[in-house]
Formats: sequence, C-alpha cells, structure tokens
Amino acid sequence: MNKFVFIKLGGSLITDKEQPRTPRLDKLKSLAVQIAAVRARDPNLLLLIGHGSGSFGHVAAKKYATRDGVKNPEYQYWYGFTEVGHEAAALNKIVMDALRQAKLPALAVSPSGSVIAQDGIVKVWNLRPIKHALKNGIIPVVYGDVVFDEVLGGTILSTEDLFMHLAWKMRPQRILLAGLEDGIYADFPARKHKVKSVTPESFKNIKSSVGASASTDVTGGMSSKVQQMVSLVEEIPDISVQLFSGIEDGHLERVLKGEVLGTVIHKNQS
Repeated sequence: MNKFVFIKLGGSLITDKEQPRTPRLDKLKSLAVQIAAVRARDPNLLLLIGHGSGSFGHVAAKKYATRDGVKNPEYQYWYGFTEVGHEAAALNKIVMDALRQAKLPALAVSPSGSVIAQDGIVKVWNLRPIKHALKNGIIPVVYGDVVFDEVLGGTILSTEDLFMHLAWKMRPQRILLAGLEDGIYADFPARKHKVKSVTPESFKNIKSSVGASASTDVTGGMSSKVQQMVSLVEEIPDISVQLFSGIEDGHLERVLKGEVLGTVIHKNQS
C-alpha cells in the first residue's frame, strides 16, 4: 500500500504513568488534531493507529503478572486477566473519543477479541476487517491488550508486538513511535548523547545503554521496544521506524509530513 503509516501513541505520552487511570486529555486532543490536519491535506494517506495502556492496563498487569502467562487455574489470576482487558478497553474508549472529536473516521479493533497468540507471539489474526477499513478510508485503532495464548494460557501483547505482526502482513512505509523521550540515547538515563540514526549493526554498540522504562511497564520499556523495531527493519528493509517525543505541540504533525525528528531506525543499505 502506498503512503501507509503506523502511528503509536505511547502509554507514557497519553497518560500519567505515575497516577493510576489518569489520561492526559489535553495531549490526546492535540495529537488527534495533528493527525486530522495531516489527513485533511493528504486524503490518500493510509493510517493505522496503535496506543499503549499507560497508567491503565500496566498497573493491573503488574499486580497479577499477566504478561508472564495465566496458566494457574486459580480464580484471581484469570480475574486479573479480565481486569487488565477492562482497563485497556477503558483507555481505548478515551482515545477513541479524542479521535472522534477531531472528526477522524477511526474504528477500534480489540486484540482480545480477534487475536490468538502462541508463546507471546501473534499466531492467528483475521486481518480482513482491518483491510476493509483501510480500503474505505477508516483508520483502524489497535492497542496493547490481553489475548488468549496457546502456550501461556493468557498474556499481554504490547502495541509493538501487534505492529510486528501487522508490518509483516501489511508492509507500511513508516512506523512512528510517539512517546515522552525525544529519541534513543546511548547513555540513558544521563541523556547527553542522543543517537539520530540506528541500524541493526550500530545497535549492538548501544544496546546495553538504551534503558528501560522509568515507570511501570510490564512489556519491557524502551529497550524492549527498540530491540523489536531493530529486528523488524533488519527483516523488512523497506520499513523505517522513527522514535520521537510527542509532548511538544506539532511534533507528530511535522513527523507525519516527513520531517525527521528524534531517532530513525533503518536497515543499513551499505
């Protein structure tokens, strides 16, 4: 698909991860308006949006250790599984409200109701509804969520986990990860040496210094997300990933229009 972009709105960007169940409503409104402005100028732009769970799903997920699997038959663990799903859906509703207020034709796609995983990796996902949505000018919205797993019983798949599968099947040109950090740092948490470009080869030299999340993040934080995206561009060289801060007003719009901010992850062509 030409001009096809995945956008992730990070959980730490759209919620206050230090305060349970606290969305950043003004920031969500701004991000939605920025997306709408770019789409209005370029109606041929195809978008798929994903978002993290922030201070909604991650708190319950940590309490019940849901990411590690739900094979224990005890009631509390499966109750925890449903609680994480409930919290993820609650934040998704808030995100969808912001997108609708910006007059974006967005449609939520719940992973818990459509994905089966195998040992933490998507195994089955009928993508025909997503493809039909895109064909008709609708923006599918996925999010980090609980899913049933043939090995783990139940688990959590992050937005990046979902993007990995979707990228293989649908081949976007770009993946944009909007979060709090304004790029990848080779000396995290000092943040004195920002890396503008990362390839699978150069990542080996900074991998140990990228850092984890400063807040509750059961899906691995920054280091895990970067590792996934590095693996993705190594396997699919035509895709580039851009990691940048969405806090500053207008940054998402500028990146969507093609400006390079933050750090670009790409396959070394030399």
